[in-house]
Amino acid sequence: MMDARIRLLLEVFDQAFAGHSWHGTTLSGSLRGVTVTQALWRPQRGRHNIWEVALHAAYWKFVVRRRLVRDPALKFPRPGSNWLELPERADLRAWRGDVALLKREHALLRRTIARFDAARLGRHGWRSQWSNVTHIYGIASHDLYHAGQIQLLKRLGAR
Repeated sequence: MMDARIRLLLEVFDQAFAGHSWHGTTLSGSLRGVTVTQALWRPQRGRHNIWEVALHAAYWKFVVRRRLVRDPALKFPRPGSNWLELPERADLRAWRGDVALLKREHALLRRTIARFDAARLGRHGWRSQWSNVTHIYGIASHDLYHAGQIQLLKRLGAR
């Protein structure tokens, strides 16, 4: 039987990414139907676009997973960190591939959370000042923050 704290964390995690939510659009929902043109549009030089935000979200899901499992051998499938470079050929195939990467990283982290030892929730994450529970709750908050950012970018780009 799953610990009630883990079950609640999974519920929050799922609601922020793709679940049914009262708060509005989820991260996955904010990307639904986004075209390559929309994904590449940026409000101003030096500002992030939707594609970069999606990769950033995927990267941080990976980081949280690596911190929870405490495995330095885990590597993100793309070079770079935090704000990753877009592929040289930023076309529909690459866009779909990066959205799939985000979904894959979400699924891997979800599996990690579901199997996580609840006794370790209050302990510090690997190479982090934050507790494991803060990482899990925080990544859900991170998804919601960027879902709102993407929704705003879509509206601004449609003007």
